[in-house]
Amino acid sequence: MITKELTFDELATLMKQSAGVTVDPRQIEQTPDAPFSTLGVDSLGLLGIVGELENRYSLSLPTDAERCKTPAEFLGLVNTTLKTGV
Repeated sequence: MITKELTFDELATLMKQSAGVTVDPRQIEQTPDAPFSTLGVDSLGLLGIVGELENRYSLSLPTDAERCKTPAEFLGLVNTTLKTGV
């Protein structure tokens, strides 16, 4: 079982690498319920982030991960999956 949690800093890095969007991690942390669309991340960018995480952790994320609307929702889902391994 993986005990690591995805942080706002790591999410910001993934947003830059996988979606080509530069966002200050503090902005995400201060407004975690802001829609990804206001941060410049579209559904294709989020799909890229999901793919990168699945490769990194050798774990399939729920299909809901690519449908998350906010960083808070996404981090909650990803971190629950990482903790449970399911």
